[in-house]
Amino acid sequence: MIVRLKSLVLLLSLGPATWLSAQNAGVQPQTLPNPDNEPAPVFPVPSERQLKWQSTEFYAFFHYGMNTYTDREWGNGDEAEALFAPTAKPNPMQWLKAVKAAGMKGGIAVVKHHDGFCLWPTATTTHNITKAGNEHGRSTNIPRDFAAAARKLGLKYGFYVSPWDRNSAYYGTDRYVSDVFLKQCAELANYGNDQFEMWFDGANGGSGYYGGRKTTVKIDRETYYDVPNLRDSIHNVCPNIILWGVGGEARWIGNESGWAGETNWSPEERGYSPEGNGMYGTMNGWYWLPGESDAKFTDKGWFWHPGQKSLTPERTFQMYLETVGRNSTLILNCPPDRSGRLPQDEVESLRRFGQLLRQRLGRNLALKAKVDASCVRSAGVNRDYNARNLTDGNASTYWCAPDGTVKATITLSWNQLQTVRYVVLQEYIRLGQRVKSFVVETSVDGVNWEKRGGNIPTTTIGYKRLLPLNGSTADSFGDGYRVKALRLTITDAKACPTLSEIAVY
Repeated sequence: MIVRLKSLVLLLSLGPATWLSAQNAGVQPQTLPNPDNEPAPVFPVPSERQLKWQSTEFYAFFHYGMNTYTDREWGNGDEAEALFAPTAKPNPMQWLKAVKAAGMKGGIAVVKHHDGFCLWPTATTTHNITKAGNEHGRSTNIPRDFAAAARKLGLKYGFYVSPWDRNSAYYGTDRYVSDVFLKQCAELANYGNDQFEMWFDGANGGSGYYGGRKTTVKIDRETYYDVPNLRDSIHNVCPNIILWGVGGEARWIGNESGWAGETNWSPEERGYSPEGNGMYGTMNGWYWLPGESDAKFTDKGWFWHPGQKSLTPERTFQMYLETVGRNSTLILNCPPDRSGRLPQDEVESLRRFGQLLRQRLGRNLALKAKVDASCVRSAGVNRDYNARNLTDGNASTYWCAPDGTVKATITLSWNQLQTVRYVVLQEYIRLGQRVKSFVVETSVDGVNWEKRGGNIPTTTIGYKRLLPLNGSTADSFGDGYRVKALRLTITDAKACPTLSEIAVY
């Protein structure tokens, strides 16, 4: 007891600072399990690379290769390499400038289709551009030139490489996977570690030349291509790349016509049928597999064909509303011709569409609106969930309802009458897709309300939902509505809803 009193006297004599330091020695600061009071995720949730991929939204496909010169859609694999003879040096910079003018954020170039002809000097096969029919063909390297052009223009880029190879004598054997396909993917991955997507299409096999065998080879795509090794190997080089098709990180919407389901969930089940539920997803699917809609900008096929015509700006805008506006990405095919360039009428159609897109979705009226919410989640240490987060232009902030609340109302109001035609909604999908149904209404006085959206089912939101207020994607612009207020009512959700943005046009 005397020893303890002497120690206390000594501490007091050293002053308050030393005493407090001694009192706190060995005491760990408390760490709260959820200091920001964020809601629990609703699984499944996207990976970081999937989040980045979905934010790309709208990008181009460029089907170019041997089929461009044979007027086919699918080559058999026995085409002579000399048939690839561009009338000018292929120009990926011209392709990408044209689609950037249309509002696209990137593009994917076909560098090997099912015929097996490679548009780069690969070490895996002699069926490539080094044996092309002229110097324009022999001197080109589409992956190299495409990647360089995309970087210069500030666009995302990736490559389509067919797993099926109707030329290779090894197709159907283990040697094809190890010595041809995986090596081709590795070669393409090394053209840039900033790629955003690699496309694997036509992976089930079929009839072909196969080095002179001229037979039919069928394989099991789930086991044949060594997908886990493929995925890990490519991700080691390109950490943000999404592997489409065989890679299993994004799903085919399944119709090639430029529309996704009005109800469209990003969760999905393994073994889904693209033609069955690819357009819709599965509400309680157990893994995150967001949809990508591939569609043609021209009317005669995926590859260039004589006499082809481009879509009108209005038809393209409808397609945009029915894909990007329904929780899907849109990859729109723009085929180069035999000069290795996009035809001028295609370039002009893309320019006109971009002009229309900026005119209709270029001025966000929500930025000047007062925003109120019927309920708000309590703030945490470093984060709040107020309604103002919906119009701050910051994808990392969001509004959220309290736990246990699945119904909520958000109201935007203006001092003066506004002409409105579209509303854009985005969930904070980092924590999962939640909303199951909602209603949008407008008011001229803030008292009396009218439901908008016609008979369009207002069910899912997901990464993005773009609702034409007149209820028509085919004739969506119209005269608009003169309003002083717009109200979103979430009527059901899997858990407390989260929204990162509301925009009004």
